[in-house]
Amino acid sequence: MDDNVQHALQGFTQRYMAAWQHAYDQLPASEALYGVASPCAVENDGERVFWAPQPVAEGAALDGVSRALTIALHPDAEAFFTTQYAGDMEARFADIDCLLVQSWSEDDFVRMQENLIGHLLTQKRLKLPPTLFLATTESEMALISLSNVSGEVWLETFGTREHRVLAPSLSVFLQQLQPRV
Repeated sequence: MDDNVQHALQGFTQRYMAAWQHAYDQLPASEALYGVASPCAVENDGERVFWAPQPVAEGAALDGVSRALTIALHPDAEAFFTTQYAGDMEARFADIDCLLVQSWSEDDFVRMQENLIGHLLTQKRLKLPPTLFLATTESEMALISLSNVSGEVWLETFGTREHRVLAPSLSVFLQQLQPRV
């Protein structure tokens, strides 16, 4: 597993937590995740859940994705998706507002793997290079993904070959990512 990606993700998460603390004097809060079981849930106010990141369960891996598609996943993908449980985090990369996708719990980790399999199968059917989504954008057709071949981070247009390289690696992308609260 790539320690650089783990450290970069943890570094971004710490910046995100600090931005929430500075702006609102509290932990990050989510209305959408209120009432959904998670080791991240710290407390709630009856409308929102306040959360803090937690380590992913021991032995968590993306083996199901690799087996389903009979491909080896880029080591950065494994590091990104198996470092922590957390709420999705709003961020900005250069001129792009995005929502960094995270697993909220062990159940959510399983669902996320199913979504990755669906995404990769669609790409395979369309004869597109394999990517793993990392973040959504304001456009339903544009997402930020990890190239499974090169390890670059792309802004890609879903279902097309159209993409723009945002960063040479996932750790560089995460280091340059800025929290939005």
